[in-house]
Amino acid sequence: MSEWKQAVLDALRYWEPRRLLYNGLLALVALGWLFLTWPHFRPALDLLRVPPGEQHSALLLLTVLALLANACYTAAYLVDIPARISFSVFWKRWRWVLWLAGTALAVLFENYWIADEIYPFVGH
Repeated sequence: MSEWKQAVLDALRYWEPRRLLYNGLLALVALGWLFLTWPHFRPALDLLRVPPGEQHSALLLLTVLALLANACYTAAYLVDIPARISFSVFWKRWRWVLWLAGTALAVLFENYWIADEIYPFVGH
């Protein structure tokens, strides 16, 4: 098997199980906002209703944001595969740092997005 194929398979085996934890952490942040700011987000729980003056339901917007978060997660492959080929032994020991940094950045972006782009407009 070529080195490139082996690196891709190794990356898939490493990153895909961690995608579940990544998504779980992002879901916990969103649920935290929901519970800590209740009842402010109550109107947003009607996921299929299209609010007056809006064009999309909350469910559609949540789906798009989840897809974007997972597209960003996939960017780890752009770093992991070349690093695995170039620095195999070193990289396999330290790539958890890339997962941790990327997940922390995603949580930071999520909190910013909810606080600045979603929270002020829910309930209006």
